[in-house]
Amino acid sequence: MKTIISASRRTDIPAFYSEWFMNRIRVGWCQVPNPLNYNQLSYVSLKPENVSAIVFWSKNPKPMLKHLHELDDRGLKYYFQFAVNDYPSILESNIPSLHMRLETFHKISNHVAPLRAIWRYDPIIISNYTPPDFHRDKFSAIADALKGYTKRVMVSLVDYYQKTDRRLAELEKEGYQFDREAAHSHVVWDLLKDLSSIAKSNGMEIFTCAEERDFSGAGIYPGRCIDGELLFRLWELQGHTQKDPTQRDTCLCVVSKDIGINDTCIHGCPYCYSTRNIEIAKHRYSEHDPESPVIWGAARPLSGAEKAEQQQTRLL
Repeated sequence: MKTIISASRRTDIPAFYSEWFMNRIRVGWCQVPNPLNYNQLSYVSLKPENVSAIVFWSKNPKPMLKHLHELDDRGLKYYFQFAVNDYPSILESNIPSLHMRLETFHKISNHVAPLRAIWRYDPIIISNYTPPDFHRDKFSAIADALKGYTKRVMVSLVDYYQKTDRRLAELEKEGYQFDREAAHSHVVWDLLKDLSSIAKSNGMEIFTCAEERDFSGAGIYPGRCIDGELLFRLWELQGHTQKDPTQRDTCLCVVSKDIGINDTCIHGCPYCYSTRNIEIAKHRYSEHDPESPVIWGAARPLSGAEKAEQQQTRLL
């Protein structure tokens, strides 16, 4: 069974590690540490014959644009989960302007087709500075700009994990007031009902991502970011139906192999789930070697079986 490669829930590979990624694509493999023990590294084949598809996650995939033709020439299938919000800079301080991101979205969509350029309006944060009407206005404006460039949008509400809550609590000292119970309120139900209407009026399917609450009654059904049904729809790829047991219960994504590492994204968004500390992330980024088999940290020697696989590849 071929593998779906997730690149990556744990960090923004297209934005910060695209050169590393392409180097590993050319070699045909990479190494990925166990998130709970960085000394344990697994070998992941990136050869086209072993990869069903690649799912890219990014807030700024512009650095990948120059590599898309090479991915195509190598016979690799892929699609993008492209997060586009328009938050105040204090919530998204290290990403390009909305205009530049929309321009990148258009270019990616023109290359891969709208169904392979998925818009993520994620996460939805309800606060005194970003109330429901803020999201109605921003979502509507972005949807209008992306009309014809995407066929699908994923939405989710921010989760107040301990590390996320701690960083957002710091912003409350500067005047922010976050509604931590918003997910269960009628206000958010009404908001998502309106977002559903806006999306559909712009020719977009809309799904929730890993929400505990069922918003089907508001017109938004539970969705999958790594979606076996979409893979079949795009390329008639079969067999990817098993829910990923390593993801939380509310996540409906099918099984994949993530090749990223936590605490390596330097966007610096305070709501981020994958970065505990931006200073740690910056330090790891400074130590990153694009020629290494692993994004960050020490690589390990290949086993005999792994060397044999590489030798077989060269013989072919």
